[in-house]
This record gives sequence, C-alpha cells and structure tokens, in this order.
Amino acid sequence: MGSLWKVLYRRGVDVVLNGHEHNYERFALMNPAGRRAPHAGIREFVVGTGGRGLYDLGIPIGGSQTRIDNRFGVLRMVLHPRSYQWQFIGVRGAVLDRGRHACHR
Repeated sequence: MGSLWKVLYRRGVDVVLNGHEHNYERFALMNPAGRRAPHAGIREFVVGTGGRGLYDLGIPIGGSQTRIDNRFGVLRMVLHPRSYQWQFIGVRGAVLDRGRHACHR
C-alpha cells in the first residue's frame, strides 16, 4: 500500500476512507512515511462500525487522534469546494467526533 499512498500524496489527496476494522479511528494529517504533515498530509478515517461485532482497538499507532471501539455508528462527510467536514454519529444520534479542515488546493 505504500506505493499507493505515495501517489495519493503527490496528487494532493485530502482524505482516505477505510472500513477494514470494526471500530472508528481518525488520524492526523500524515505523509506516506507516517509522519505528521499538517499542511499537505492525508487524513485517514477507519470506519467499520455497522453491522458486525466491534473490535478492540489495542495499542494506538502514530498519528491516531480519535479512537472509538465501543459504539456502532456512521461517518457523515460534507464536502465543500475548499474544505470538508466530518461527524461520527452513534446509532442513538449522539455526535461522538466532529471537525472541519481546509483542502490543500
């Protein structure tokens, strides 16, 4: 996957969504080497919180900002021409994580 991340980074991708784990995790803006890159990095969301049993998150890895492994929910993304917003909403309607960030270009 490292080669793919390099291409995405060079192309100025802002957000990557994944659902391979049964939990929610949001990462800081990162470069392909796994270091924080607040002005040009990619923000990754892992959202696998619907339908099946949830997984424990275990030990945090670098860049992890928010980790939720005990709630089912959905990620609501709102895309604007120059920014994006997110809300992770639990099944009972509570907003468990939210934010907004400007796009690179």
